Amino acid sequence: MTVGILVVSHSAAIADGTVALARQMAADVPMVAAGGTDDGGIGTSFDAITAGIEELGAADAVVVLCDLGSAYLTTDTALDFLDDDARARVHVSQGPLVEGTVAAAVAAQTGGDVAAVLAAAASAATTAPSDVDADPTSGVPTDDPGGPADDVSTGSGDDAVASATVELVNESGLHARPAAEFVKAAAKHEASVRVNGVDAKSLLAIMALALPKGATVTIEATGPDAQGAVDALVDLVRSGFGE
Repeated sequence: MTVGILVVSHSAAIADGTVALARQMAADVPMVAAGGTDDGGIGTSFDAITAGIEELGAADAVVVLCDLGSAYLTTDTALDFLDDDARARVHVSQGPLVEGTVAAAVAAQTGGDVAAVLAAAASAATTAPSDVDADPTSGVPTDDPGGPADDVSTGSGDDAVASATVELVNESGLHARPAAEFVKAAAKHEASVRVNGVDAKSLLAIMALALPKGATVTIEATGPDAQGAVDALVDLVRSGFGE
């Protein structure tokens, strides 16, 4: 399923910038910016929103993200003028504009259906940095006396468990583009995967860790292909994410 994303903002610069940012992490996802009024002012445009939906016509579904209340009103008006089939393809998210668009785009890039893309956008409203203080050089909570776990692999099939630790070597650490690459790699595996205690398939959760170069990354996977998931992610981290 192909999910396109329409970004509606009162500012053309914000809409364009949000799409440009998301494309850095999800280059294959169709995205359109509909920002500002028809004469280049601050506001929203019925015609621009309608044109954006039409531009995304090849996608199986369209997710719309808006910045302010009146952007939702203009979007709703535009949707009212669509025929039933076209209207059924369009889904309006209540997620925050920038974070929601980035999260939605990565979910779409990894093959998520419209429900997964909407869930990713919504998660941006609730994801926050961990409340546990961490040692910035290790990525391990300072109140964890055990430190990083040794590499582990047990069981098989649904009961398989695997884990490993690896050090971040790329200059930017696990932020933005590297975090998106990590999520895309994790999403290829059926196993449930966590990195330093958070969902490895959630871009915003990983970015909230704010792990710098030199931090220790603990990767844990359970279920089918657990070892394969851990091995692939360890290799990705050791490669420096191609940077």
